[in-house]
Amino acid sequence: MLGVSATGIAAARPVGAPGKGRYRRSGPVLAFAILGAGVLIAAVVSLMLGSNLIDPVSVVGRLVDPASDAGAIVWGSRVPRTVLGLLVGFCLGIAGAVMQGQTRNPLADPGIFGVSAGASLAVVGGIYVLGTTSVLATLWLALAGAVVASILVFAIAAIGRGIASPVPLAIAGYAVSSLLIAVTSYFVLANETTLAAYRIWVVGALSSRQLAGTEPVVAFAVVGLIFAAANVRSLNSLSLGTELAQGLGESLLRARLVGLAAITLLTASAVAVTGPIGFVGLTAPHIARALVGGDHYRLLPASGLVGAVVLLLCDVVGRMIGGTSEVPSGVVLTVLGGIVFIVIVRRGRMAAL
Repeated sequence: MLGVSATGIAAARPVGAPGKGRYRRSGPVLAFAILGAGVLIAAVVSLMLGSNLIDPVSVVGRLVDPASDAGAIVWGSRVPRTVLGLLVGFCLGIAGAVMQGQTRNPLADPGIFGVSAGASLAVVGGIYVLGTTSVLATLWLALAGAVVASILVFAIAAIGRGIASPVPLAIAGYAVSSLLIAVTSYFVLANETTLAAYRIWVVGALSSRQLAGTEPVVAFAVVGLIFAAANVRSLNSLSLGTELAQGLGESLLRARLVGLAAITLLTASAVAVTGPIGFVGLTAPHIARALVGGDHYRLLPASGLVGAVVLLLCDVVGRMIGGTSEVPSGVVLTVLGGIVFIVIVRRGRMAAL
């Protein structure tokens, strides 16, 4: 009607528009390249730095020759904590992104479902009742306690048929966590041996952790990653609001179940290895969202990579500032997470998802 042809429309576009479009398309690729490089650098730094500084060339030599004394240091201490740091950080980062997507709350943390509290109670109960202190037994107890706690939260929320909404799940999670923490405190205060063992585990650290016996944890983590991948489309729909998600044909019950399974398995795997490590699940999704945007197809893997980098670097910082003894990575992360928490609140992004 206005007599404007397609050629005219194309001619009227700004000269810089095509270039800008290419930049936007290449942005996530560049972000993932940076994150990949960050993971590699963090792993190398984790292998190099500690009570003894080892240059990169020597690290490679000692990796090739594990029989030497220096090789025993690298393989016996730094390789396990680096590998576990990558695994735990990746799991917690993705669990945090799924949790925040499920609740549409940028301050949500994977521990909200009682996972950490359940793991803590199981470990303390094993020490108090059975006298179990071995690393392998602690790992299995923590894994079982985390899973059982999440099932309990789900069952309580399902009683009122509120499983499709994040609010009943969050309330049930807080209630169960408070109960489990209270029982854990009783066991800890009632026995000095239990307190001594629990004090070491509850801080959350990568030091003194070994790869032996972690096969079940890796298996649980892989299953959790599969559930997280299956939940991506639902998370994108839920970001529009529950009503619009239902209008798009999304099953809220299925979305909550799959998301809960992913959060539980990923967080339980991490907690079983290192003890409760907070704030990775809170901070990693925010950093990843600033790099790749809010599309969960990109946000989940980016959050995992950010979580791995953050945990490894915090572990290295703890080694360097502790003097003759290390500062646990859980303590360093708590300081970092507290600062990030304040920044998020100050910037008023309580609902910016």
